Amino acid sequence: MQLAAIQGGGIVVDYEDEILGCLFYHSGEVRILIRTLAGKEIILGETKAGQFFGEMAAIDGAKRSANVTALTNSEVCIMPTNVCRSHLLVANNMRKNLRLLTGRVRELNARFTEHSIFDLKHRLYSELLRMAHPRQGRPNERALDTAAFPPCLAARIGCRREQVTRELSAMAEEGLIEKNPWRAHPFAAEGAGTRLDEAMRESG
Repeated sequence: MQLAAIQGGGIVVDYEDEILGCLFYHSGEVRILIRTLAGKEIILGETKAGQFFGEMAAIDGAKRSANVTALTNSEVCIMPTNVCRSHLLVANNMRKNLRLLTGRVRELNARFTEHSIFDLKHRLYSELLRMAHPRQGRPNERALDTAAFPPCLAARIGCRREQVTRELSAMAEEGLIEKNPWRAHPFAAEGAGTRLDEAMRESG
């Protein structure tokens, strides 16, 4: 395997690239996104060391379907296509890899469903719930890090930054989130989850 060093902000692989093989993240953090012809970005998520990307291209031989950009200085291992296919299909790895692939499909299905039945506010609730993590020193509470800034959230749920800013302000007024400080701001996950359940029932 070939190890490549990528500086923060650098492109690991771009949309429709024909780079062969899977990419294993040895260190650092990267963001996976789709960029439209008009330049609009849709963030699919972030991946840290120990994960891999590009298995679909290795399986079907098609061009890359997304852009991968390094958020921090990163090291990426490039595994040749034939080796990647063997890794995916080895009996000891197959169940784990199938679970990973089906998990990604389920997440995409969930996002598609949200865009079909939820308004902007409830799509935002759902995305914040996905991004929330245990609050430092208070494991029973949830918090959000700087990835929850309006520009990133807008790119995740398909709307304008100004719309996200307005919704976050409304959430702060209702006690669902603390806007200050922005870093690791507390998030009332239970309250947001209740509102999502209600919206799902109302959608039929």
